Amino acid sequence: MQQKKIYFASDFHLGAPSYESSLEREKRIVAWLEEVRVDAAEIFLIGDVFDFWFEYKRAIPKGFVRLQGKIAEITDSGIPVHWFIGNHDMWIFDYIPKELGVKMYKTEIEREFFGKKFMIGHGDGLGPGDRGYKFIKKVFRNKVCQWMFARLHPNFGIGLANFLSRKSRVSTGQADATFYGEDKEMLIQFCKSKLTEKHFDYFVFGHRHLPIEFELSANSKYINIGDWITYFSYAVFDGDKLELIQNYKPKA
Repeated sequence: MQQKKIYFASDFHLGAPSYESSLEREKRIVAWLEEVRVDAAEIFLIGDVFDFWFEYKRAIPKGFVRLQGKIAEITDSGIPVHWFIGNHDMWIFDYIPKELGVKMYKTEIEREFFGKKFMIGHGDGLGPGDRGYKFIKKVFRNKVCQWMFARLHPNFGIGLANFLSRKSRVSTGQADATFYGEDKEMLIQFCKSKLTEKHFDYFVFGHRHLPIEFELSANSKYINIGDWITYFSYAVFDGDKLELIQNYKPKA
């Protein structure tokens, strides 16, 4: 029997930059999920699935029903789907795990597949520096701040958040496309620090938007998944090696 595979994808940013382009991207993602479910043991969506998400008590953002339906279908069939909260969709609460049957994570996790040790996470706020974002992340995850935002009407609250998200994406666009080298890539520094404490065969992160394969040592590698805005990239582990694949296109 063919060995089942582990799949990783990140940074779909559904909802951006426009309804039309997001819908086209969503259909492409759904096609990918339908293809990989055939031989998937588990599927990991490691953050920023949505460009923005906030769950009010009785309301959620409109759209993305194709993706949500496909994920529910996959989990109903018995294939585990793991969903990591990113920096753009950190205000996911109980709706997504309850309705879609996914396992939700707020921080990086450790797993072992076929004898190989993995650390998996979105990647935001890890490594040295970036103190401004780390402070903002604490504010956004504060329950009092979340309660205050929930007092805003969804039309205003979601509209404001989408506007700020667009501004953030414009300001970081060029930075996302540049590899800054071993000493300046914060996630590489984070991985190297972790290796002084414990061995991992693979570190798998998103957030960076740039597909990266970096040899940390002779038997440890850092993989950044990239995104589905520019690279349409994902990673697959077949029990022997972890492969990073770019420019996914649905089969005809």
